[in-house]
Amino acid sequence: MRPDLELHVDIASQRLSVESGGEEIASYPVSTARNGAGEQDGSFCTPRGRHRVAEKFGGDAPLNAVFVGRAATGETWSPELAIAHPDRDWILTRILWLEGTEDGFNRGGAVDSRQRYIYIHGTPDSEPMGEPASHGCIRMRNADVVELFDFVPVGCPVIIHERRFDRVGEQ
Repeated sequence: MRPDLELHVDIASQRLSVESGGEEIASYPVSTARNGAGEQDGSFCTPRGRHRVAEKFGGDAPLNAVFVGRAATGETWSPELAIAHPDRDWILTRILWLEGTEDGFNRGGAVDSRQRYIYIHGTPDSEPMGEPASHGCIRMRNADVVELFDFVPVGCPVIIHERRFDRVGEQ
């Protein structure tokens, strides 16, 4: 693991990039919130700003393992399971739990990303990727989230941008 790793989530392009020393070393399609960007509790928006990976769950779980409350249920997602539980927001395979690092913006009070349970997590491969569809989390393909999970340490910075214009500036 590299100590200079940093994750960037670009909401406009629906991409998560892994950077080391300012250079992109990996990039994945993601799906952020259907409701857009925002920090308010109950908004079902993806929070912006500086975060960090606070905790990781599921390191030994198989692909498509179902999680509820960050605990594996023992179920494996399948189309049949999805039909049996049509209202579930599927959290699969791995979880990287994010916490905001900017007091009053994404940390503390009614804008606390961790208390909102904002994760980077796997989702059924049948779900769209590259377009906003989540309830606030950052969804990834299961194989991609396994790769990311194994590469990224707890404490890794995560910057969520509405639109990223270049490697230096943020909007």
